[in-house]
Amino acid sequence: MKSELSDTVVDLTDLEKLVINSLQGSFPVCAHPFAVAAAELDLDEATLIATIEDLQTRGIITRFGPLFDIQKAGGDFCLCAISTPVDQWESTAEHLNAMPEVAHNYLRNHQYNLWFVLATEKEEQIWSTIKQIEQDTGYPVLALPKEQEYFIGLHLEV
Repeated sequence: MKSELSDTVVDLTDLEKLVINSLQGSFPVCAHPFAVAAAELDLDEATLIATIEDLQTRGIITRFGPLFDIQKAGGDFCLCAISTPVDQWESTAEHLNAMPEVAHNYLRNHQYNLWFVLATEKEEQIWSTIKQIEQDTGYPVLALPKEQEYFIGLHLEV
């Protein structure tokens, strides 16, 4: 994890671009999804899996997996932020990463510089988790629960 914001440009291979661009919108739901997806890209399954793993290892993609509507399953999620001193953000982020309720976090150049998403099995767990984070870190948490949902169909072509 880097201790400062990065604006590094990464050169991607044609294969990496193909994989990133093709798999953003959908992924097969079947017994062998990587084999089906690879065939659609005229690749073999091992190449597709190795490419995805390499992109994750290099930090080019941070997540590969489904998105679930946790609220339809009875749970909840909440966008949160903490204002942490620059020399403490890495240890605070590591603490958050160790919590099963934290889906992901990221550093921003803002007064609230460490942003994260909480996802819990039950709605009431959001607030108890926030209180636990505040106790553990000593920093107040800015909680931004969803008021309205918008579907924007985001696709980032590389």
